Amino acid sequence: MKIKTDEIASVIKHEIDQFEAELEVSEVGRVVEVGDGIARVYGLSKAMAGELLEFQTTEGSVMGQVMNLELDTVGAVIYGDYLSVKEGDVVKSTGRLLEVPVGEGLLGRVVDALGRPIDGAGPIQSNETRKVDIIAPGIAMRQPVTEPLQTGVKAIDAMIPIGRGQRELIIGDRKTGKTAVALDAIINQKQYWGTPQAVVCIYVAVGQKESTVRGVVETLKKHGAMDYTIVVNAGSSDAAPMQYIAPYTGCTMGEYFMWQGKSGKTPKHALCIYDDLSKQAVAYRQLSLLLRRPPGREAYPGDVFYLHSRLLERATKLSNENGGGSLTALPVIETQEGDVSAYIPTNVISITDGQIYLEPELFFSGVRPAINVGISVSRVGGNAQVKAMKKIAGSLRLDLAAYRELEAFAQLGTELDKATQAQLDRGARMVELLKQPQYQPFHVVDQIISIYAGTKGFLDNVDVKHVAKFEADMLEYFQASGKGVWDELDQKRALDDALESKLKDALNAFKSGWKAG
Repeated sequence: MKIKTDEIASVIKHEIDQFEAELEVSEVGRVVEVGDGIARVYGLSKAMAGELLEFQTTEGSVMGQVMNLELDTVGAVIYGDYLSVKEGDVVKSTGRLLEVPVGEGLLGRVVDALGRPIDGAGPIQSNETRKVDIIAPGIAMRQPVTEPLQTGVKAIDAMIPIGRGQRELIIGDRKTGKTAVALDAIINQKQYWGTPQAVVCIYVAVGQKESTVRGVVETLKKHGAMDYTIVVNAGSSDAAPMQYIAPYTGCTMGEYFMWQGKSGKTPKHALCIYDDLSKQAVAYRQLSLLLRRPPGREAYPGDVFYLHSRLLERATKLSNENGGGSLTALPVIETQEGDVSAYIPTNVISITDGQIYLEPELFFSGVRPAINVGISVSRVGGNAQVKAMKKIAGSLRLDLAAYRELEAFAQLGTELDKATQAQLDRGARMVELLKQPQYQPFHVVDQIISIYAGTKGFLDNVDVKHVAKFEADMLEYFQASGKGVWDELDQKRALDDALESKLKDALNAFKSGWKAG
């Protein structure tokens, strides 16, 4: 009997293929060097940039990600307990990209940069995950920003309006109220929760003290805002890789809600606050230098602009064909001695659609929120503003800027004519009117009434020290005797001649009976 070698070879090949199919085949390497959150791995010749790696340590597996592809080795960052990774440990390539859990189950939770719960409230109730680092939607998938995102802060909603889908930078020195402005915006969304206008909020804390983040969570709980908020925390004690990836994790969680409308559900809106991106840039610089990437200006790597642009470009208002959802970004940047022309601040200013600049001098003089109206700007502007607010607040920015100039001039002790003195007096009252207690956002109708009263001269003969009481009593009046006008203004959100006449009459009626004492 003649032996057919080709038949025997095909049988053996079939058996080997079946055996391989039953085995989990993966490329394996070994750690040759390990440092502060980074590792150099030998043997992963087929590894791809951004691929997830699994470090098998004596204390269990730790995840990492490929960052550098070099001639003989792979440079990787380690997500998790990098101290347990030792030289010689086995590293497996997974063929996957980094993903984090997303969905409704995350609302009200505090998670780390990989979406794992750190609030002690049990596992996350979510089976869905999304890729962390994706390409932002293209121009054709977007539409212009026209829908307002109310922050509840009078100075912002009147002069620096933010639209759903916009990227508005909050910038200033440390301890000038940047986080407070962002938290006011979150707390103000409570009025929309449960309606089609609801906004899911994601607060990403990068490099903050644990006590600061705990204070933020307690504040949100106290005001009932944790029901619709996710807190992503990569604290100052966390490794640099966790601080680097945290903003992308928060953005991914927000994108889940933004894309809800695409699947036929009600379009949802998300608000992401990155507090703060200057600390993320520092963490990325640390990683890059440890991975031996060449340093550039201020020792930051050459792609630090791309670090922030690929994050902030993901904030958008989707077209109606894509569901019409939106993701609004409020990045925070900390300046040194008010230097907005430094490297990272100018990078982020050029990416965003405007900035809210908080000035230390104003903050310490008692003007809070300490917004400098000269430098602050919104490049979306009146397109994303309630019509009534747009009509009455049009001249407010110029009036305040002129007041600041006159105030400096008046300090010289020069005698002023009546018109200049009147302008100074009204400016002082408008500054007082725009002051606002922390964590007390105003309803947009209350803001319209307050600013209308100020710009139309109803406060001109009210003593500056009584402006706050006048405003509180006036808004109380509009919840009682003037409720009809308030409701009509809330329904129309625009100020026609008939409604303006009713508003004037109501203000005159209130003022005639008001006493400062």
